[in-house]
Formats: sequence, structure tokens, C-alpha cells
Amino acid sequence: MANPKTFNLTIARVDGPLFSGGAQQMIVPGIDGELTVLPDHTPLITPLHAGTISVTREDGTMESFSIAHGTLQVDGRHASVLV
Repeated sequence: MANPKTFNLTIARVDGPLFSGGAQQMIVPGIDGELTVLPDHTPLITPLHAGTISVTREDGTMESFSIAHGTLQVDGRHASVLV
């Protein structure tokens, strides 16, 4: 059973994945400012601006990814970022 305090996250480019695994939270550069994604976030699709994606992994460690632009899709317990 999946941990209720995490969600599945995929961050990918055309040439391959940057991150794939469980996450406690993710902060992305949304069009109106930073957007935090948590488990069971309301479903949405939104464009992203240049900036940094910050991920808190399932084990509590942090990882960051710089992006020029992208699209975020959240659906229940899964989030995908295409950059």
C-alpha cells in the first residue's frame, strides 16, 4: 500500500526522466507564483515559468531541478512535470 503522506512524481524531459519516485511535496514556479503540491492535491494542469522545482523525496531528502519552462499535471496521487 502506498504511503498516505506521499504521492508519485515524475519529472521528465524529451530525452528522459529527471526524477521518478515518491515525494512528500513539490514546489514549482507557477505562472502566478510558487505552487506547492502535496498528496491528494486537487487535480490541475498548468504551465510553469522558468525557475526551480524543489522536491522533498519520500525519505525526507531534498532535490532541486532548474527549468526554463514546463507543464504540471496533478491527478490524485500522481503528479507529472514535462520540461
